[in-house]
Amino acid sequence: MRRLWDRTAAFDRPARLLMVNQFAINLGFYMLMPYLADHLAHGLGLAAWAVGLVLGVRNFSQQGMFLVGGTLADRYGCKPMILTGCALRSVAFGLLAVAGSLPALVAASALTGLAGALFNPAVRAYLAADAGEERRVAAFAAFNVFYQAGILIGPLAGLALLAWDFSAVCTAAALIFGALAVLQSRALPARPPAGRGAGPAWRAVAADWRTLAANRAFLLFAAAMSGSYVLAFQVYLALPLHARELFGRHTGPVTAAVFAASALAALAGQLKLTAWAQRTLSGPRAVACGLVVMGAAFLPLLPRTHGALAGAAALTLCAVLLAWGGALLYPFEMDTVVRLSGDRLVATYYGAYNTASGIAVSLGNLAVGALFDTGVRWLPWAVLAATGLGAPGWSRGCTGPDAWAPGRFPCPDDHDRGGRHPLAAPGPLRGPRTPPPPRGRPRPEAGPVRAGPVTTPAGQGAGARCVRAACGRAGPPGRGGRPPGW
Repeated sequence: MRRLWDRTAAFDRPARLLMVNQFAINLGFYMLMPYLADHLAHGLGLAAWAVGLVLGVRNFSQQGMFLVGGTLADRYGCKPMILTGCALRSVAFGLLAVAGSLPALVAASALTGLAGALFNPAVRAYLAADAGEERRVAAFAAFNVFYQAGILIGPLAGLALLAWDFSAVCTAAALIFGALAVLQSRALPARPPAGRGAGPAWRAVAADWRTLAANRAFLLFAAAMSGSYVLAFQVYLALPLHARELFGRHTGPVTAAVFAASALAALAGQLKLTAWAQRTLSGPRAVACGLVVMGAAFLPLLPRTHGALAGAAALTLCAVLLAWGGALLYPFEMDTVVRLSGDRLVATYYGAYNTASGIAVSLGNLAVGALFDTGVRWLPWAVLAATGLGAPGWSRGCTGPDAWAPGRFPCPDDHDRGGRHPLAAPGPLRGPRTPPPPRGRPRPEAGPVRAGPVTTPAGQGAGARCVRAACGRAGPPGRGGRPPGW
């Protein structure tokens, strides 16, 4: 706790406020959402399809609108989106407290998801800008501690409030988000968006989305990292299903213990893992190690376990390793998104990244469910382990070979002075290499080196091409689009 306090106190007030804000967001959300399905099915007597509709609308409205929320934050500023999102969620949870009809419940659920889509990318973009390049990884590490603390305490607070009724839970959650909106309207400094043009908004948004869609390195990174979100979600899907197979009607206490172990492991390990990774690993290697740990988390579940104790130990070990792997890669993952964006349109990139991960989780859960339905006991765990263990290869493919070892990779903006791939580990910069002239032609005399497009050397293929897409040309004039090395 003292280490967390010292780390948090080292940041400016806006960053500290956003960390506390994220704790309160997760506290309010997780005190209500774990009990919503039971309230809909047993408290209101809705059919199973109606319960699925209400929950699905929330997920769809949030995941589907992340890109829009990030775009709005980049165009109109992060603070307005954070305030609007908190106010909307306060209204939505208040509506859930009194709603009894299906249309009202669907509307409240849609507002709940839309609120998250508005403030989620904005909070991360604001934190990344306030922390700065040098402290961004440390800021996201501390941010994740507050995030996980809210996930741990929220369900316990909701369970205590259920002693009254579900309306008390909704009212308390609504008050939390209302208080957050008021607090941040007064204490969070406004930061006007940079580079907002005077042209039509739709034209500027279309240009921004085209820029994002052309950033091949970012798209490949998002695709590679989507597997980590599928793996992390198995704490809520595959592990409870396996617990049901092992413990039958006693699944509830076992699942609760697994959830608690996961959250406590993330809380206890986040700052230590980040500090160790910053000392010993480059950013991409930290991400790769985190993915490998998450994949290896499912290996203890491959052998057939005999006895309740061995089964509970395997489930707990899987949850703990998943938490540690996620804690290891998360700060570097968030930093990588900023670097691949060229430090421009950061909220839009976060929104697109969250949308991609949300789609991946939905599709991945369908696949995991289908694997369980095959009846082959070891198959789900083998596929999940292979997903994590193979993901670093995909991540490496999207950043190129020089991102994984000290060295230089030329980019268009630094071709005349040497430079480094935006994800490369620290290392000595070397000057540009002049390729030898073709045979039969005289070597040109030395002269000033001019910047120009970089041709793809033979053998580097798509990895090198997508590196160029993430380097240079992406930032606003006068700042350079290429973020510096790790």
